[in-house]
Amino acid sequence: MLGPILVTALLVLGTYLVRKIRWARLEQYKSIPQIKIDGVWGHLKLMGELMDARRENAHPDEIFVQMNEQLGRPGIFLVDTRPISWALLVIGDHQLAEQVSKSSKLQSWSTPKSPTVQDISHVIGSQSLLIQEGEKWKQSRKMFNPGFAPNHILTMLPSILAKVPRFIELLDRRVETGEVFPLAKPIINLTFDIIGAVILDLDVDAQHDNDGDRGQLIQLFEKLSQSYTGKAVDLPRFLSPRLEYRRWRIARKIDAILGPIIRQKFAQLQQSKSTGRTVLDLSLQGVDELTDHHVSLACDQIKTFLFAGHDTTAILLSWTFYELSRAPHALKGVRDELDSLFGPDTDPKAVMARFLAPGGEDLVNRMPYISAVLKESLRLHPPAGTARMAPKGTGLTLRMPNGDDVCIDNMILYLCGHLIQRDKRVYGDTADDFVPERWLGDSDTSEKTNEDSSDAKGDKKIPASAWRPFERGPRNCIGQELANIEARVIVAVVARRFDFVKVGLGEFDLDNKGQPMLDEKGQYKVKSELYQTIQVTAKPVDGMMVKVKLTPQAAGSS
Repeated sequence: MLGPILVTALLVLGTYLVRKIRWARLEQYKSIPQIKIDGVWGHLKLMGELMDARRENAHPDEIFVQMNEQLGRPGIFLVDTRPISWALLVIGDHQLAEQVSKSSKLQSWSTPKSPTVQDISHVIGSQSLLIQEGEKWKQSRKMFNPGFAPNHILTMLPSILAKVPRFIELLDRRVETGEVFPLAKPIINLTFDIIGAVILDLDVDAQHDNDGDRGQLIQLFEKLSQSYTGKAVDLPRFLSPRLEYRRWRIARKIDAILGPIIRQKFAQLQQSKSTGRTVLDLSLQGVDELTDHHVSLACDQIKTFLFAGHDTTAILLSWTFYELSRAPHALKGVRDELDSLFGPDTDPKAVMARFLAPGGEDLVNRMPYISAVLKESLRLHPPAGTARMAPKGTGLTLRMPNGDDVCIDNMILYLCGHLIQRDKRVYGDTADDFVPERWLGDSDTSEKTNEDSSDAKGDKKIPASAWRPFERGPRNCIGQELANIEARVIVAVVARRFDFVKVGLGEFDLDNKGQPMLDEKGQYKVKSELYQTIQVTAKPVDGMMVKVKLTPQAAGSS
């Protein structure tokens, strides 16, 4: 008797589950554009196939570009990989992205971060400013804002410039040997040295020819970052327990280095009763007794700024030097601007001396063409997007261009910088081309751009919200000013001394005389396209393999 009842119950339950799954797959989000979906597997099978078919180690954005084109560039589209992850809404329209990133009646400090940000908690800490929400985030942001104010960062110019001679020395050595090397590596080491000085007032000793000679902090951060690459980055954390454990161990080693530094700094502040403005100083303000909790919190914020503060600038500079090498008109524009500011002497020592002389900080804000170059490089190669999620039942909606409201609760909202910043409806036929001139008259890359409206107004031909490498709204990048100032200074010192020649992916196509050939857009033709990979953030897939040589001007004066 019990057998037939059990069978019937299982059939009823099975039917219910099948209907529920099919409703979730086929009905729940049917109003949202999406690739044809399987009633049982959703987009899981499709995503697996697309990931296997993409270029080796290519960034997942490459898949979203394909989907966006296949769907006719709808502005948003759905990728349903439940139950492996949440439903994902990819946003490729700047006005729709603005609705997610700005404050609203429902979300005072913009839409909350996606729980997927926890995937990098080993890198930035579980109490990171990037993860915090609500009042905790507000208080942390308020605490650290003074340390990233433009006027304060300009006072750090001596600390920034003090790290550059070693970088020049390492490049000069590569000139002598003629070797092929990954340009991203010495740039990463340079920017890590700089951020260590700015954040901790500490020499982290990152710049060496031999990786093993570098300071322990940079080596540990590099190991941690490298664990977020290849196939591993495509898998949810719970499917990679051994990898998670390895990351946890590396993170603990980083904490073990930072903890004593924090305690020593606290003791110094207590003795001197002074108030500094480094991030470490700010994290200890108002602390009368240094508890383990305070040390842990300070560790997480320092890890956040050490990682984000060196990584973004390194990516920006790597791509900038490559794009300039491909665009002779842009490289000439940069060098002409530097000649007008610093005179004909291209010696890095002379340039740095001008920056350090009285009034030298004003030179940083007198580089409109270099700013346009950096802005265009960030447009084409954003280091990261942002992912948000409104909790179930919040009632958050997107107002579509046709006036319809789409409920976007309980799904990951991925503001895809690659799609938004190459949108042909905004950037026209040159959306995929390096054209710094599009920003002349609007080359500002500072925090002020976050205050601009989403419309194109006055002399500004491009809506402010269509350029968002540092994101926008209350939760935009706190280190935006530091990245901008640092990048301008390094370009100013380096651009007239060295020529970089790409090797491998992205190298120039040469004519029968061995000379690079210009295309119809004024850029050198390439044999193959250089593309991004993901290693926590988006980076050149090959580390930017190059040779370097002195410019004729620098060679003649040396």
